[in-house]
Amino acid sequence: MVPVSVVIITKNEAEMISRSITMLKQITDDIIVVDNGSTDQTLNITTENGCRVYQKNWDGYGANKNKGIALARYNWILSIDADEIPDSALLTSITALKLDDSNTVYDIPFKAYYGSKPINYGNWGRDHHIRLFNRTRVQWSEPPVHETLILPQNVTVKKLNGHLHHYSVKNLQEHEAKTILYAQLSALKYLQIGKKASFIKLYISPVFHFAKTYIFLLGFLDGKEGWNIARMALKNTWLKYYYLSKAQQMPTQQSYSNEVSMMAYEFKADAHTK
Repeated sequence: MVPVSVVIITKNEAEMISRSITMLKQITDDIIVVDNGSTDQTLNITTENGCRVYQKNWDGYGANKNKGIALARYNWILSIDADEIPDSALLTSITALKLDDSNTVYDIPFKAYYGSKPINYGNWGRDHHIRLFNRTRVQWSEPPVHETLILPQNVTVKKLNGHLHHYSVKNLQEHEAKTILYAQLSALKYLQIGKKASFIKLYISPVFHFAKTYIFLLGFLDGKEGWNIARMALKNTWLKYYYLSKAQQMPTQQSYSNEVSMMAYEFKADAHTK
């Protein structure tokens, strides 16, 4: 065992989470699950597997991850999502770490899947994220969507071997639902920081993102899944600025914020039961 706590946020993740926990138990005796009202078998699975499970209100992705970090036994945190599964090579590389420098963070390569198909090209094929860090120096930001780690200025980033296998979406229906939700949340984020929906953002940026994903990053080599990923990249880019333009026409920002927050909550309840 290594002195690392794993933090996972959940809502109705029974389909995937047991596979991840089975692997994670090989390296840690502290797995914290922050659950937001699961109605499937998530709570039973996580509890029976020895996780420490806490039910918390949904305050956003970054906020709920930070709640779990605060409950951890160890200062070193491995933050993963319930649809991500570490492989043996990653666990071996984590086990070999000295973890003696709190200013070091560890970047982990991802292997994304569309249904059961691995994606090798486009944005998804190049994915990697910092997910192992010391909580005394690092926390998650807390925007409505696309939370990021707040890193100290003198941080050292080291890459790990192995992968987190990310089962991103099951099918096109789920992919489209996530695309719409994340566009709504992104619009809320942009609204809060005063970003504007310009002509270029509405009509040029979506085409650029499609071309980058499908052509320049060779997404077409992933077949129909590559086409779907590029198409949803276009749709997400257009929608988030479309929603932003609509939100800016509302009488108050709070009315849009309340509407989007409710949609996000409802989506998390439904996302893995469709």
